[in-house]
Amino acid sequence: MRGLPRKARAMYDKIAPRYGEITDEILFGEIWDRPNLTHRERSLCVIAALTALYRTDQIRAHVQLGITNGCTQDEIAEVMLLMAFYASWPCAGNALRVASEVFEA
Repeated sequence: MRGLPRKARAMYDKIAPRYGEITDEILFGEIWDRPNLTHRERSLCVIAALTALYRTDQIRAHVQLGITNGCTQDEIAEVMLLMAFYASWPCAGNALRVASEVFEA
């Protein structure tokens, strides 16, 4: 895996080692390393999807990953604002609150 942390195996090793392996090798390996989108672009897409789905825990991790992948705080906030109109105002508000916590840390 180029440029992305391998964390899933360690997180899921005791309960579902295959899940961690698939997450690290397939999702964050093969899928994230496909050539048509950069890691930065993929981060913005995932942040938008997680915002729309109200996935607070995953938003936290992917905002941090987005910053690591070169996304700015302004870009992340803009994606979340856009999702307010396509997903819902509460989803965006939740995501912005979580992102704010990540930005402050």
